[in-house]
Amino acid sequence: MANNYKRGDKDTRPWGTWEVLDAGDGFCVKRICVTPGNILSLQLHHFRSEHWIIVRGEAVVTLGEEKLTKKANESVYIPAETKHRIQNNTNENMEFIEIQTGENLDENDIVRLEDSYGRVK
Repeated sequence: MANNYKRGDKDTRPWGTWEVLDAGDGFCVKRICVTPGNILSLQLHHFRSEHWIIVRGEAVVTLGEEKLTKKANESVYIPAETKHRIQNNTNENMEFIEIQTGENLDENDIVRLEDSYGRVK
């Protein structure tokens, strides 16, 4: 199993920020903040599944062909190979905890299908 994340890794993206809270063999835990009015790319992963737990604010989650509204203390499971995205339509920051599990955990396993910030290859 490959995990290229380590505790303390962080990055700023056009939509907000992420930080690795913990990482180990086959898992990674991130805190992700999406700023008001922003949306992540529509994407999928070949090698990992994700669990998202909303901890602050309200999110609109695309899961396959469904759109779900999730609030604090609600969660969603995203199996590998499932297209997904998360969006903050509110005027407040939205935060969620992302738990990744799988055999290959790194930023190279992001297949962007649609992106508001011009990052689709």
